[in-house]
Amino acid sequence: MGRKILLITSDQQRYDSLGCNGGKIARTPVLDALAKAGINYHRAYNQNTVCMPARSTLLTGQYARTHGVYANGVPLPEDALSIAQTLKDKAGYKTALLGKAHFEPNMDMQQRFSEMRRQATGDHGPWRGFDRAVHATHIASFMGRPVGHYGRWLQANHPEHMNSFAPLLDASGGGDTGAPETKHNPIPREYYHTDWVADLTLDYLKTLEAEDDFFVWMSFPDPHHPWDPPASENYRCDWRDLDLPPGHPGSEDAIRKILEQKPAHWLACYEGSWVNQEGGPANYRPQKLSHDNIREINAKTHIMNELLDEAIGRVLAYVKARGWDEDTDIFFTTDHGEMQGDYGFIYKGPWHVDALMRLPFIWRPAPSAGIAAAEINQPVGQLDLAATFCAIAGIERPEAMEGRPLPVTEDGSRQRMITEWDSQFPGYGMHLRSLYNDGWLLTCYEKSTVGEPNGLEKLWGAGVLASCGIAYDGSEGELYRVDQDPHQWHNLWDDPQHQSIKRDLIADLYDNLPPGRPDKLEVAAPA
Repeated sequence: MGRKILLITSDQQRYDSLGCNGGKIARTPVLDALAKAGINYHRAYNQNTVCMPARSTLLTGQYARTHGVYANGVPLPEDALSIAQTLKDKAGYKTALLGKAHFEPNMDMQQRFSEMRRQATGDHGPWRGFDRAVHATHIASFMGRPVGHYGRWLQANHPEHMNSFAPLLDASGGGDTGAPETKHNPIPREYYHTDWVADLTLDYLKTLEAEDDFFVWMSFPDPHHPWDPPASENYRCDWRDLDLPPGHPGSEDAIRKILEQKPAHWLACYEGSWVNQEGGPANYRPQKLSHDNIREINAKTHIMNELLDEAIGRVLAYVKARGWDEDTDIFFTTDHGEMQGDYGFIYKGPWHVDALMRLPFIWRPAPSAGIAAAEINQPVGQLDLAATFCAIAGIERPEAMEGRPLPVTEDGSRQRMITEWDSQFPGYGMHLRSLYNDGWLLTCYEKSTVGEPNGLEKLWGAGVLASCGIAYDGSEGELYRVDQDPHQWHNLWDDPQHQSIKRDLIADLYDNLPPGRPDKLEVAAPA
């Protein structure tokens, strides 16, 4: 027998959101306790800064360029490597994915892909190696239709709350301050998707026998936008009491001074001449955000994070009550971060900075494994999780997995972690390759492919090929000493004193970047 594995993920959660990582506002005692009892990885990085590529890496243990989901809108092939299938076939694990999956486009309204079809038909599994898979996303309905198994559950049981959520990917204002995608959500807490996902997990765990080895992925949609936790919980954090976050430069002039040092789309986005359609709503303009908008978004985010922590606590209490705690490895991480006011921005996108790349990443090994608690600063990544699960199960990891089992001490075995970005929209054509190594964060901007078809034009027409207005020639980039410049405000890419280290890091990046698959997949649907 191996050991039981509980993987817990959130969506779009910052490293510094947890108390154990320096967070000072949201109360996260459950996750803080896990970190204290286990291993807290302080330099964990994703392999892509948006949902579908990152989540596909979690499932496969591969870089985006290998599994093929290089951007949102590229469906993960049905025959892709799956850690759930591996554990099921090679070690007899019972497997479940409960909550957000997003390996295939959420906006697949024609239901061309299984993830959306199974939601419409009420199919709960098996799927991609999971015996049971039940889906939830950030909202209950889109364009008048229920979304996910959660949306259909709400429609069947509490239809009065189908439209209680703020609109997704619409920057129209709400809440107290008119902040984008913000709303005082009237839904009762017990019907909100955070507690719903925890309840799903508890219901599944109750079906298992005491001796079953299981791999359960409990996947929460929060704290991803829209920022609309149940209004009954607003007492937890009043936006009026918040300062601007540490990554906010404080004034428009200070923001511009910082962004002028970065490649052109940074400042152009802030000034409104370049639209961040890659990672936010088309009607979002950061220069229109007030300081109070940012404070309210952050307050809602802190509330969502507290609700996540409490929901996780309920599930862990059940694991302990069943007598499983001694033999269960518990992992917590997320897919990517959120700007949350850094540089005056919200949302995500082609911004390779710690706000989006650096992850909360905790492993509480099963006490029976005899692994000591530790805090580890060498770099690890999402692609290491699948390999670690194989090690826990006592099986060899598939040769196609590109990650390695996580280190359990500060043993110096890890030097680098790589993160990539490729545009979903062909009119943007941006390609970023980043390397973290020994306190340095380097991002190379490869030559833009603006206007080159990638498949989306087949769905949306030739208009998506029109230029976004910015193209890179391959000489641009970013270089930061993150241990001295934690918010990446001082770009050293062109600094004469740092050209030698830049050349070394570029060589390191491309020496370790996998070749990728020969057949580039197409963007089939947005997001």
